[in-house]
Amino acid sequence: MTDHASSATPEGLPGKPVSASRTTLSHIMTHNDTNLLGTVHGGVVMKLVDDAAGAVAGRHCGGPAVTASMDEMVFLEPVRVGDLVHVKAQVNWTGRSSMEVGVRVLAERWNESTPATHVGSAYLVFAAVDADGKPRPVPPVLPETDRDRRRQQEAQIRRTHRLARRRAIRELREKRAAEGYED
Repeated sequence: MTDHASSATPEGLPGKPVSASRTTLSHIMTHNDTNLLGTVHGGVVMKLVDDAAGAVAGRHCGGPAVTASMDEMVFLEPVRVGDLVHVKAQVNWTGRSSMEVGVRVLAERWNESTPATHVGSAYLVFAAVDADGKPRPVPPVLPETDRDRRRQQEAQIRRTHRLARRRAIRELREKRAAEGYED
C-alpha cells in the first residue's frame, strides 16, 4: 500500500490513487457510426477514446485538461453496428503538468450475453491547463496494484521514446536548415 501523504508534488499537491479517476464510457453503435465498409468508423472510436481519456484526465487533475497527443491507437478487431462499446480509461503516469491516460476498448453484441472482445487500445497525453490555457501542476498518480505499477513503468518508457523522437526530429530539421534545405 502506498502512503498517499508522502507522494506530493513540489507545489504540495497530494497524490491521487489510480481508482480515483478511472472510468468507463459505454456507447451502442448505430448506422450513423459506419464507414464505407459497413463497420464502425475508426474516427468514431477515436472520439470515444478521447472523450473517456479527457474525463479521466480532468477528474485526476481536478479541472481542465487538453489532449496533447495520442500514441499507439491500435485497432485489433472491427466494431459493428449493434455493438455495445465500453471504453475503459485510467491515468498511468503523471509529470509536472502532463499525464498519460491508457485506454482499452471492448465491444460486445448488444443483445447477446457473450464476453466482450478487446477491439482497441490507445495512450493519450493530456496537459492540465489553468483558466488562461497555461500549464498547471497535476497531482502524482498513485498505483494501487501490480498492474497499475506495470502500466506506470510502461508509460515512462513511452514518455522517454516520445521525447527522444521529438529531439531527433528537431536535430534533423536544424541540420537540414543549416545545410540550406527548406522543408
